[in-house]
Amino acid sequence: MDVVMKYKEHIRRKTLFGFVLLLILLLFSIYSLCVGTYTLSIDRVFNALIGNGDKHSNLVIWNVRLPRIIAAIVVGTSLSVAGAVMQCILRNPLASPYTIGLSQGAMFGAAFAITMLGFGGTESYGRIVVENPYVVTIFAFLGALTGVFVILLLARLKGFTPEAMILAGVAIGALFTAGTMLIQYFASELQLAAIVYWTFGDLGRPLWRDNIVMTCVTIPTFLYFIYKRWDYNALESGEETAKSLGVNTEKVRLIGMLVSSFAVSVCVALVGIIGFVGLVCPHITRILIGGDYRHLISISALVGAILLLISDTFARIVLSPIILPVGIITSFMGAPMFIYLLIRLHKR
Repeated sequence: MDVVMKYKEHIRRKTLFGFVLLLILLLFSIYSLCVGTYTLSIDRVFNALIGNGDKHSNLVIWNVRLPRIIAAIVVGTSLSVAGAVMQCILRNPLASPYTIGLSQGAMFGAAFAITMLGFGGTESYGRIVVENPYVVTIFAFLGALTGVFVILLLARLKGFTPEAMILAGVAIGALFTAGTMLIQYFASELQLAAIVYWTFGDLGRPLWRDNIVMTCVTIPTFLYFIYKRWDYNALESGEETAKSLGVNTEKVRLIGMLVSSFAVSVCVALVGIIGFVGLVCPHITRILIGGDYRHLISISALVGAILLLISDTFARIVLSPIILPVGIITSFMGAPMFIYLLIRLHKR
């Protein structure tokens, strides 16, 4: 009976912690709606949300800030959950969409579709306008899938260790980055400016249509990973243990990488590269609640959403009226964490 009570108390604490994070996300979303170059009071924000605001408040809230906040929540969720699953599938704490070259592959595929195949244009100030986000997303997915396929093939044929798989991912990321630079070399001046700006990662780019696309991909992805949480717990215990419990490890790894690749490629195609979120957030979650994937996936989603929203809000106000791309902020934040993990692994 004591064991049952302790288990229920354990679940209750994790659930309560999730609700606390959800409340923090809600409160910071409201704060993010208020601050910026054009500061709004809570009353004006509330009136704008219910349709009773003045013209300027409605414009700022519905056309600028609310799409940006939704993009931060959706992209943060997608990258963080994908990173948590990849770390389990590859059995490497350094795995993430950014470190294994998945983001760079998606970037190359999207840039190729936009500039070389004509599925996008540029405005006078260098912003890429994606005319067909579905085709661009498909090419981004193919680019991401190519990198993932090479890593899995090397691991299967050559017996790569987890550390070697990360190094292979770094090499593949460098290769895709070189390919993107080649596209830039043959691009026009406006296209070059647009691609360079796009690669930073900017949450101000998605429109309502783009947010709907990302949400429609992220929600089924998240639900699938929640459904497979027991399999990931089994994989954490080792290959032989997972197989003894009836887990088809090869199938779980393959489908998990495919689903992760698709979710990340959609985000990269529409907002650009946002590095290290998928690496940092799962580790923050493990520090807070442990490594049980029954809770890790959902809490990682909330941590990723909060972290990316805070980063984007900071990017908007730190040099106001200049708005920094959020990818710069997350890279400054994630690089020290990456070095810390390398040092920690070296000591083992």
